[in-house]
Amino acid sequence: MDISFALTGKGYVIVAADTTAARSIIKMKVDEDKIKVLSPHLLMAFSGEPGDTVQFAEYIERNIRLYQIRNTYALRPPSAASWIRRALADSLRSRRPYSVNLLIGGYDTSTSTPHLYWVDYLGTLSEVPFAAHGYGAYFALSLLDRYHDPEAPLEEGLATLRRCLDEVAKRLVVTPEKYKVKVVDKDGVREVEI
Repeated sequence: MDISFALTGKGYVIVAADTTAARSIIKMKVDEDKIKVLSPHLLMAFSGEPGDTVQFAEYIERNIRLYQIRNTYALRPPSAASWIRRALADSLRSRRPYSVNLLIGGYDTSTSTPHLYWVDYLGTLSEVPFAAHGYGAYFALSLLDRYHDPEAPLEEGLATLRRCLDEVAKRLVVTPEKYKVKVVDKDGVREVEI
């Protein structure tokens, strides 16, 4: 039961994911980081089957790093999202498909624009202003639709995210205790407290 949210604003992308690792009715860990930093201006929140998510996220992280080493520059967010979608779609057509949902957020330093991509386990890719995966999406998407402002400063974006987290805490039966929140902007990736 993974929950992840992401939204864009004026020059940034905020990505949040719960920190609970659970299987069935057993909570195994409460400090799991479900957001991978793929490059200095790119991150990815993942959710789905526990083994698949970690293996796929590490595979993507290593291959994007390999691309950067070979070519001396990092992939831009649109290119990285397309490559990740292709890797997921290729695995879907194999004997061992990954059951992974992704939120890919990045800041394109060449055009000075933030990008956010929603990817599901079938390899569907869509560029969106805000996104959510998991049970939290049922409660948060209407709030994001109402309160999201693409020109909002970072503080306003964090306040919108706080509304979503509060709504999930109030309405969802099994509420995650903590969330990890990361922001990517012109200065790179950093973790923020909320």
